[in-house]
Amino acid sequence: MFSHYKGLRREMYVLFFGRIVTNMGALIWPMLTLILTNKLGYSASQVATIMLVMTLIQIPFTLIGGKLADHFNKRNIIIFCDLITVTCYFILGFIEVSFAFVVLFFVAGLFASIEWPCYDALVADLSTSKDREKAYSLNYLGANIGLVLAPTIGGFLFENYLNIAFVVNAISTLSSTILIYIYIKDVRKIHEEVQTGSYEESASHDSIFKVIKERKMIMVYLLFAAISGLVYSQFNFLMPLNLERLYGAKGAIIFGLITSVNACIVIIGTPLLTKYFPKVRDVSKLVIGEILIVTGLAMYIFIQGLIPMYFVSIFIFTIGEIFSTLGKSPYLTRRIPASHRGRIVSISMLFASIFQAFMQKGVGFLADSYSMPVVWGFVCIMGVLGITLATIQLKLDKKMYPLLYTETK
Repeated sequence: MFSHYKGLRREMYVLFFGRIVTNMGALIWPMLTLILTNKLGYSASQVATIMLVMTLIQIPFTLIGGKLADHFNKRNIIIFCDLITVTCYFILGFIEVSFAFVVLFFVAGLFASIEWPCYDALVADLSTSKDREKAYSLNYLGANIGLVLAPTIGGFLFENYLNIAFVVNAISTLSSTILIYIYIKDVRKIHEEVQTGSYEESASHDSIFKVIKERKMIMVYLLFAAISGLVYSQFNFLMPLNLERLYGAKGAIIFGLITSVNACIVIIGTPLLTKYFPKVRDVSKLVIGEILIVTGLAMYIFIQGLIPMYFVSIFIFTIGEIFSTLGKSPYLTRRIPASHRGRIVSISMLFASIFQAFMQKGVGFLADSYSMPVVWGFVCIMGVLGITLATIQLKLDKKMYPLLYTETK
């Protein structure tokens, strides 16, 4: 089941284990919505507003992260940002939940947003165009192995021992940082040894605007990624809010169990789908993934209060999530110059975050004003729009990037 991950560079396995260790401590990020609603008493609309403000503040940091990723050692940037994040988590482990608590939590998130483009571009730097799906699949698998027990433990700690979750998160993130410091060295030298695809040749003298202008399908992808990100984000926004309304503080436990099941399915499904669907192109995986994600979430229109059906829903949703993950980053990195990966990845994240934050405000307003089935219906409408854009990409991709269809996969 895992044999097809052989043959990647050693550094990819270091990132894999680093992801496992980091996400073993990821007890609190899925609980952000519940912290704001259950601990601090904010309404769904207020939570959406807070997230919007956080996203707007994150804009320059995400862009800085992309710029730094293209001009400096990605490994050093990741280490520096991790150390700041770890410090914040340790402090959060010893203070009361308050507005200041949320601000410090957000500061940790700011430095995480700087390193996100570095991580994504680093995986591409360490893999050939041919191995890109396997590389991102392994990285994604590591993240979810660490998540198997973390959300469930976080759910049990949430009500009375939330601070312990932050201390555990700090220790695990620090462990991951030490692994990266010891085993990953000069990434730029490694990148020179890696064979890249036809559309990945450096264009270091071109501006980011020229690169995007010459590759118009990137704009379609950015809009698709934004809508897709909004729909997917309901897993951590609308779903826990829905469960909290139905079950109160016990909703955190149910949501933690659902998240752990999601991680288990990813661990089993990711290597299997990577192995048995290698000939399904990245752009096709985007369409398949989005259809399944929307189908899984659409079930919440009909399954309110039916706990067993939550797990049927998460199964369908997770298979879609896997297909989407195996498609998104490989799709983008194969079609842009390696010299601009960090900046374009950061723009993609930024565009998706801004769209998500503003639209999330609308989702929050609907959640405060209407029944949950109505809100889930709106999410599904957005999902259908995302499926339409993914289908447009599928139709036009061969015309726009013909060399990718003649190269050996």
